[in-house]
Amino acid sequence: MSVNNHGNNHGSTTAPRPVPENPVKAAIAPPRPARIEPVGLTTLAARADARLILPAETGEAAESAEVAVTGATLRAQHVLPGDLFAALPGARVHGADFAAEALAAGAAAVLTDAEGAERPAVRDAAVPVLVHPDPRAVLGSVAAWIYGEPSLRLAVLGVTGTSGKTTTSYLVESGLRAAGHTTGLIGTVETRIAGERLASAFTTPEAPDLQALLAVMAEQGVTHVPMEVSSHALALGRVNGTRFAVGAFTNLSQDHLDFHRDMEEYFAAKSLLFDGRSTTEVVVVDSAWGQALVTPHTITVSTEPGAEATWTVSELSSAPTGEQAFTLHGPRGRSARATLPLPGTFNVANALLAAAMLDAAGVGMDDIVAGLAAVEVPGRMERVYLGQDFAAVVDYAHKPAAVAEALDALRARTEGRIITVLGCGGDRDSGKRPLMGEAAARRSDVLIVTDDNPRSEDPAAIRAAMLAGARSAGTGGRVLEIGDRRAAIVRAVGFAGPGDVVLIAGKGHETGQEVAGVVHPFSDRDELAAAIRRRLEGQQE
Repeated sequence: MSVNNHGNNHGSTTAPRPVPENPVKAAIAPPRPARIEPVGLTTLAARADARLILPAETGEAAESAEVAVTGATLRAQHVLPGDLFAALPGARVHGADFAAEALAAGAAAVLTDAEGAERPAVRDAAVPVLVHPDPRAVLGSVAAWIYGEPSLRLAVLGVTGTSGKTTTSYLVESGLRAAGHTTGLIGTVETRIAGERLASAFTTPEAPDLQALLAVMAEQGVTHVPMEVSSHALALGRVNGTRFAVGAFTNLSQDHLDFHRDMEEYFAAKSLLFDGRSTTEVVVVDSAWGQALVTPHTITVSTEPGAEATWTVSELSSAPTGEQAFTLHGPRGRSARATLPLPGTFNVANALLAAAMLDAAGVGMDDIVAGLAAVEVPGRMERVYLGQDFAAVVDYAHKPAAVAEALDALRARTEGRIITVLGCGGDRDSGKRPLMGEAAARRSDVLIVTDDNPRSEDPAAIRAAMLAGARSAGTGGRVLEIGDRRAAIVRAVGFAGPGDVVLIAGKGHETGQEVAGVVHPFSDRDELAAAIRRRLEGQQE
């Protein structure tokens, strides 16, 4: 299977679009479908309820209005001939200021707001302009029309919530593959098309990139697409124009309050997945947040004993290795015994939610059970084992509730000590830093506070906030500060004795560490494995 980044057609359904000369641009641009049906500007203007301004220089108004649009992007450096360039207002700059670059690359028209239409780069250009008071809000739908509304040709299964989106998406994909479906995957860890990972992952693609990606998937024979849906993607309209066969909710806890004003606004953003864009809605109702989403048509999921829900679980047991077994109970009296190679009751909730989503998508119980048993989730409670006499785990937990859940799951698996390495990201919700420090200190015998992705912030200030929370826990556990993450991992491995557990939390699958605007290669999995290997080699000398 090949993914064609720039093989779109220009002006016909049979001729490929030209490939840009710049090889760097070609390497970083999102994928495009090989062939699309051009859309006229008058059609786009009518469907978007946008005002169409034609070039003053031309007397061929009708011809200008019917310019064929064959793609869309909001990044000037990604424009291909025939594209609609979306010039959106931003916090610091206006996209209209980059219109000259977009037009030079062959953009056929511009979508912007009234302010953007008056910027010289747009106003003085001989190009049709679509003007809308909120161009970001309509961009997803416009892009979907340009790319042939691909979500109507796919079963898109969206998962939102604070924690569990990635794991649930992988569980759903595993069940779909067990049932013989050809799958795509869009999420935090990676983007995959029919089993092939893209060279670049687009965690929450911008609206035009998402619609193009879905069109590529449909073109490559994909039938089902599990997709993580973030609050940012919902609030910023990135998934507008996408129809979800199934929309699902995991849970809600503090996160992203650097973007949302409060938890109510955060929840309101998540709730947008359930505003009618999802044909079937599936909700974990083990919290008041989930219960607030329930309608008479909601498929409900609960892991609480004795709960009245569409999907429940019983007879839960766990092995020292972390594998869990339980009985799934679904609608119409169906039940099945299932195993899950992931520890923690929160992962049972994820598995139960995935089972409900798969059932809604028409997957049989046998394939659901097979998919749960076969799942592999990079960076989520991922064990690193090289023959050492202690457990070593990498997890993406970077929120207070997720840290607590991960450590509670590990505590249930060991009678030894828990040694945790944890940091917090810079330029993100600062209010969760002491909460993460406290959650980790309460559940760890040794906590090493270190750097995560400081980004533009002072790493020492981030650590100080975490340390304040950790020391407020007052549990008597040992708390250390080691800013160098590699050194912190080495120290944690050095502390570990037989039967202990080392948890490296916060970055999970990530392969870089951003410091002062520079991303340095860094993998928690690789660094943990290297530290264990050096220790084992030292023991053999």
